[in-house]
Amino acid sequence: MSGMQAPAGDGPAGSSSQANAPAARRTAQKEAIRAELNTLDEFVSARDLHRRLEDAEVSVGVATVYRQLNRLAEQGEVDVISNPEGERLYRACASSDHHHHLVCRYCGKAVEIEPPAEQWLKDISERHGFSSISHTIEVFGVCGDCSAHRDRAAGS
Repeated sequence: MSGMQAPAGDGPAGSSSQANAPAARRTAQKEAIRAELNTLDEFVSARDLHRRLEDAEVSVGVATVYRQLNRLAEQGEVDVISNPEGERLYRACASSDHHHHLVCRYCGKAVEIEPPAEQWLKDISERHGFSSISHTIEVFGVCGDCSAHRDRAAGS
């Protein structure tokens, strides 16, 4: 099947022009999701992202947001982490290289960090007979803005 569509009104109902519409819609939704993620510095949940899209009057279902985020993650276009409560959070991937994050547990702000001992992971794995290792390291804390806000609130 070619990528060309018949002009609107050509052919019977259910023709290729209508059959292609859902695929085009999914692409538009994926692009809207990608665009919204690119506006953020912090990690967000799929539900929070869905809320942001609704606020921007983008028509997309929450299931579609989850599905598209998973596809983008598989393609390496978004970073995925789990917060301390186990909820999956997403962010546009700033680097295609292996990296880790320092994440604020209050606002979700994230910065990419280099861990001090990547070689240690390799050495310890080999020492115990493990191969084909992978790892995920996310460090959670409170960013300076949130600390300052908490300090101001405590002083009130």
